[in-house]
Amino acid sequence: MEVNMSPDEIKKISVYLKKMFGSGISVQLRANQSDSVEVLMNSEFIGLIYRNNDEGEISYHFAMSILEEDL
Repeated sequence: MEVNMSPDEIKKISVYLKKMFGSGISVQLRANQSDSVEVLMNSEFIGLIYRNNDEGEISYHFAMSILEEDL
């Protein structure tokens, strides 16, 4: 089930990430997807944040894939 992220939620997530990880981190909308945002570090894509709504309790899940060839 797709759950839309509001502009206010996206701003709050961005502020939180900047406090936790510094000013190099940012979020941006995904094309044709409203249930998640892209996370970038110094303009490089590093992962996605998904919005979850479980019986009215909202949480956010950060997913980051690391390719073996990048290690």
